[in-house]
Amino acid sequence: MMQISIRRATKNDTELISNLGKATFYNTFNGTCTKADMQMVLDLFFNEAQILKELSDEKDFCFIALFKQKPIGYYRMKANKKFPFDELKKFKAIELKRFYFLKEAQGTGASKVLMQHAIDLAKDLGYNKMYLSVWEYNIRAQEFYKKMGFSNSGNKNDFPLGSTPQTDFWFWKDL
Repeated sequence: MMQISIRRATKNDTELISNLGKATFYNTFNGTCTKADMQMVLDLFFNEAQILKELSDEKDFCFIALFKQKPIGYYRMKANKKFPFDELKKFKAIELKRFYFLKEAQGTGASKVLMQHAIDLAKDLGYNKMYLSVWEYNIRAQEFYKKMGFSNSGNKNDFPLGSTPQTDFWFWKDL
């Protein structure tokens, strides 16, 4: 397993998170939608103004995994005012909004370390449930989440990439 360090992203990491987000999202979803749809999603969610807004919110948690001081992955976690499905309303729940690694870091064990960091932080913050959305065809990610104690809630959501329809499953975990 790789020895990684983890640190919270700051406003000074805006460009880094933007670039890391674009690279990891592209590597995950390239070929699942049109090039125009992919570019639209990258421009919308990973532009520096959007990333700066996220990093400026102290209740929006973004942490970077580094191997030999090189960023290899990150997560973003935030509690929402509205829940994506009603069963969550009875819990103090937080959403793991993004969890991505560069291809060269996948399968190294680094993702387990970063996920455990997210779980521990959520517990420390007093949450008793964590949930995330995962693409229905990303079996590798689903298997990883299951190994980390998440289960499929049985709820789905539409997550179109531009004009390309896609469906995600909502996974959740007791903390």
